[in-house]
Amino acid sequence: MTSPCPACGEPIGPDDGFCEACGAELAPAAVSSGAAGGAPQCPVCAAEGRAPAGVSPEGYCEFCGRKLPSGRDREELTVGLAAGVTDRGLRHARNEDAMALAATRVAGEPVALAVVCDGVSSAPRPDEASLSAVRAAAESLLSAVRAGDDPAAASVAAVRAAGRAVGDLAAASAAPAATYASAVVDGTGVTVCWLGDSRVYWLAADVSGSRCLTTDDSLAEELVASGLATVDEAMASPQAHVITRWLGADLPEPEPHLTRFEPADQGAVLLCSDGLWNYRSAATELAAMALPAALTDPLAASAALVKFAVDAGGADNITTVLMPFPPAWPETSPRSER
Repeated sequence: MTSPCPACGEPIGPDDGFCEACGAELAPAAVSSGAAGGAPQCPVCAAEGRAPAGVSPEGYCEFCGRKLPSGRDREELTVGLAAGVTDRGLRHARNEDAMALAATRVAGEPVALAVVCDGVSSAPRPDEASLSAVRAAAESLLSAVRAGDDPAAASVAAVRAAGRAVGDLAAASAAPAATYASAVVDGTGVTVCWLGDSRVYWLAADVSGSRCLTTDDSLAEELVASGLATVDEAMASPQAHVITRWLGADLPEPEPHLTRFEPADQGAVLLCSDGLWNYRSAATELAAMALPAALTDPLAASAALVKFAVDAGGADNITTVLMPFPPAWPETSPRSER
């Protein structure tokens, strides 16, 4: 079955990533670049189920008085098979997290992918580092997945592309840096790739089967692994969030972690920055918060997780992405997503 290309009107197939007539990309990755501008309504009031209130000319909610986010302060993205929310939180002057989401078809079957990066605040230009990384990684990963490449090889190539993009931002005396986490979700499983302490979780419909699929590259993780501290002791250390692997010019050949997980039942894949898991790190507890909404409305579930982190203190930027498994197109998805 064909439909017209939105750019030139020529027929395109359901598996096409590009129009063969004009070359237009039919479903590019959605990126939290700030291009969408400010929030149309107060995200806090919306998450609490209130009817939309007015917004003052200065950008304040006329119900609760909060300043509405603008630019990259808060963004919500959805591509049918995945949805995510990124938020500045309460303590940081800007949002140094970034995310990219995409959905496509491979041999007629739906495939979702997502990338989350957290700019390292102690390095220069962390907001640019995270955004450059997700853009480069998503472009590489989406192109490879559409070509039918092995998801593991595509994931490693994508993290290398992200590393080069962050490295290109470096100056003679300073190198921006970012963490990295990606997931490719197809009908049989999840391919996960990561560096640093952004995490990927499996949230099982049977909550007891939920688990974290990644292991942090951090001093806290090394302290626990070596038996020198308990998890609580390690996380209480001032060096708990010092990462040991990252993207950046000062680590030019990043060696990412890679794993493949094949769930036996229904659930959702969660990618998040430490702004969420700082407040709730146990997979079963995150699953209890996100499910069952994440299976049918991943955007609302992502927003609820972000609201939880903001209400808990919002000390860091917060990013959450949810991808239901197995992936299936919502009936209301537009052709640009399907």
